[in-house]
Amino acid sequence: MLKKTLFFTNKCSITTSNEQLVITSDSIKRTIPIEDIGYIIIDHNEVYISMPALNKLINNNCACIICDDKHLPNGMLLNLNSHIIQQEIFKHQINASAPLKKKLWQQTIREKIKNQGILLERITDKKNVFEFLESKVLSGDTTNMEAVAAKYYWKSFFEIDFKRERFGNYPNNFLNYGYAVLRASTARALSGSGLLNTLGIHHKSKYNAFALADDIMEPFRPTVDEAVHFIMQNSDEQELTTEIKSKLLQVLTRTVYFKTEKSPLMVGLQKTASSLQQCYTGERKRIKYPELWS
Repeated sequence: MLKKTLFFTNKCSITTSNEQLVITSDSIKRTIPIEDIGYIIIDHNEVYISMPALNKLINNNCACIICDDKHLPNGMLLNLNSHIIQQEIFKHQINASAPLKKKLWQQTIREKIKNQGILLERITDKKNVFEFLESKVLSGDTTNMEAVAAKYYWKSFFEIDFKRERFGNYPNNFLNYGYAVLRASTARALSGSGLLNTLGIHHKSKYNAFALADDIMEPFRPTVDEAVHFIMQNSDEQELTTEIKSKLLQVLTRTVYFKTEKSPLMVGLQKTASSLQQCYTGERKRIKYPELWS
């Protein structure tokens, strides 16, 4: 079932009754079944949400995302008890060998570079060297082909002088918002598969609570890049407006393709997370990443 994303940008009250989320704004009430909700994004300082509502949302594996004063996702609440054999899965994840993690990271970066190359060709209508760069990714990406590919990618991606920076100028603000939403969706999928988001394959910062999500989201980043490029081609707006945020949220429902089926990206992330869990338990050797375009 495709879960709903609720985006709160105005003052309101969020409570719960009879397994429904009750949203009250200007004396107008609306309700929605909690089981239908996958994400809520709170982007207003005067949104009130009750603890019973939060607990019911989290019990249903809903990711609750809080935005900061700059309207960028700043924090997230996730279910810590989302899988029936979570402790056993944690043990497999913690005890994963270095060679396994290096192989998984090699596959992940190859997928990312492949997707960057496909998208760049679609945008520029020109052949590029990304297939060659993908073939040069070693176990653990010890030669950092990810950075080599990124340099080529961002140099050619936009028709403006652009430098990809976390706190840089437009359109970095669009990219950062989209990546934050993608990160939250990836973290939710991993948590739902009983995996520990703090323990990454490659990312290892002791300050990063979502290192594994940062790893697994890498091949999916071009979905955000594509959305931002489309927005820029059709709008002169450089501020992160509510309308643009809504368009970036639609990335979660765009279609991705597996060998025998297609699904919305948020569902595809769940399949990818489940396959990673199976890699840790020895049931699979490769992560199941989808094709981003048919």
